[in-house]
Amino acid sequence: MTETPAAASEAATPLGATLGDGATGFALFSSAAEAVELCLFDEHGESRVALEADDAVWRATVPGVGPGQRYGFRVHGPFDPARGLWCDPSKVLLDPYARAIEGHVTHLDGQLAAGSGVDSAPLVPRSVVVDEAFDWGDDDEVRPHHAWEDTVIYEVHVRGATMRHEGVPAPLRGTYAGFAHDAFVSHLVALGVTTVELLPIHEIVDEPFLAHQGRTNYWGYNSIGFFAPAARYASSGESGAQVREFKAMVRALHRAGLEVVLDVVYNHTAEGEDGGPSLCFRGIDVPTYYRLDDACHLVDTTGCGNSINAASPVAIDLVVDSLRYWVSACHVDGFRFDLAPTLARPHGEFDPHAPIVARCIEDPALSTTRLICEPWDVGADDSFALGRFPSPFREWNGRFRDTVRDFWRSEDGTLAALATSVAGSADLFESTGRPGLSSINFVTSHDGFTLRDLVSYDEKHNEANGQDNTDGTDDNRSWNCGVEGETADPAVLALRARQARAILATLVLSRGVPMLLGGDELGRTQQGNNNPYCQDNELSWIDWDHVDEPMREFTSRLLALRSEHPALRSPGSGDGASPLEWYSTEGAAMSDDDWEDTLSRCVAVRSAHHDDEAVLLVNGYWEPVTFIVPSSAGDRLVEALCTHDLARPQAVHRSGEKVEVPPRSIIVLLAVRAGVGDVPQPR
Repeated sequence: MTETPAAASEAATPLGATLGDGATGFALFSSAAEAVELCLFDEHGESRVALEADDAVWRATVPGVGPGQRYGFRVHGPFDPARGLWCDPSKVLLDPYARAIEGHVTHLDGQLAAGSGVDSAPLVPRSVVVDEAFDWGDDDEVRPHHAWEDTVIYEVHVRGATMRHEGVPAPLRGTYAGFAHDAFVSHLVALGVTTVELLPIHEIVDEPFLAHQGRTNYWGYNSIGFFAPAARYASSGESGAQVREFKAMVRALHRAGLEVVLDVVYNHTAEGEDGGPSLCFRGIDVPTYYRLDDACHLVDTTGCGNSINAASPVAIDLVVDSLRYWVSACHVDGFRFDLAPTLARPHGEFDPHAPIVARCIEDPALSTTRLICEPWDVGADDSFALGRFPSPFREWNGRFRDTVRDFWRSEDGTLAALATSVAGSADLFESTGRPGLSSINFVTSHDGFTLRDLVSYDEKHNEANGQDNTDGTDDNRSWNCGVEGETADPAVLALRARQARAILATLVLSRGVPMLLGGDELGRTQQGNNNPYCQDNELSWIDWDHVDEPMREFTSRLLALRSEHPALRSPGSGDGASPLEWYSTEGAAMSDDDWEDTLSRCVAVRSAHHDDEAVLLVNGYWEPVTFIVPSSAGDRLVEALCTHDLARPQAVHRSGEKVEVPPRSIIVLLAVRAGVGDVPQPR
């Protein structure tokens, strides 16, 4: 290690590393520090620069430092866990504002913990100075802005999307560049989705217990770098390649008409519980970045060991600055906030007007982006906050998921709840003045069974995770159609396919914003594993060699119908949309007795938008049921889709006529509009 004379401080330097003319400015906030050293790493080892304090911001401008420079910080100060202080200059710490991070954490028992006395330099990654210049071309002109009522979200993992895709060149599979390859992007476009929601791509660290098992955190919900795209998804090992490749991926997706939403994990960091590894925030300033209890132990409402201090102005700025960076510098179109209530707990209880929430709403660069919450966390009395976030936030609707699953597995007394969900869950959102498009509807997501597994397994099968099948939820609300797991029985397979199509149609045709799990349209299975967070292998990756082509064609057809017919989409803020109308199988308006019948599993729903009209006939019984087309429906309606029989003739019906609906299925009737042709055809 060599010593470098202290450089002159630069008060105007923002936090992080800022390139200048022949020099780079560095700035780090720490109210706990008594001294801070900047560590510069090269092939000769480590050199250090003493930073100067400026009201708890430690700064230096270092001549001769440019792009590619690896660096970190050593923070000198009190090591007093009883006061929530964990300073230890033997630990090299990442820059919270680093634009790129390179290297890996080597977990050795206790050696990364503050106070161990072990120099962590050989064991931890480095922050990297990055030249952020990038040619966005015509992105400002072609960047899509889909209306919420037109939006269809596709949740997918950057790596898992293409690892098994032979149409993507082998060196690019599982990378940002592979995700942007036409072989995959063309699938998304043909499918009819509008928005990709990427599982976390912030730089992460694998948990120590996974590292000791030789596993990795595949999902990525263990962030350490809120400004740094994960290096593991770059196809090149060149310095800063992950930043350039990520931006190129966004540019390519925009040119294909696809928006990009990031699943972001600001609620906790990868440093874990008390005594965990000191990698960044813990060694810099625990009380500033983490929420502490009265005994100065880390509060955990995330299940991951720590929670962000949502009352700290510095931590709030960190989150908002990160969001603004991804929008302004990387052109992303929005965010899905993991365990969002933790971000809204400045003083412990959930506060829908918490500073981080308010800042997102007030910020002109953020308020117009997609803002989506996972409205629950863990360990608090108010952990389930569905329906409580203010506009313009949208929310993952876990109740929609549970209701749709229960209805199609024939749980009694679910018809009224299904209708409420199909109508947009107004009871959850309208009481707070939220628009009808506040619900992000989903039935499957990364967390839980895939759609194929939902109709193939009664129980979870997570043995591969190495936790004796104790991990993952037991509340799957699934039905295996008579056989647990894989089978060659044609009758069971046919039933499963019908069940999957009925579930998917319910999702896509409900009011709200539908979200599909990537690979569901291809029949992807995880072999009954409902928690494959540590499975970076064929169990999690999309299998492009065994595609369920009928399911892919059905999904594309379903999304095309939704796109082409306003009556099948959620109404926006414009005029012309009427409330949904509900009818019994006899064609009469549903009565209170009809809704209260716990054994009832049939309903007809009519939707209209200007001259477009649709009637959905829903039969959840095991046998065919005859419906009478409601008299309020149009004179001529065509059977545009039957989830039970895709080859069923597209017969035309009139109001008052009888229509036999096959068991456990949905028929979509669409009005034949004058001047449009006799039968509307999906593209």
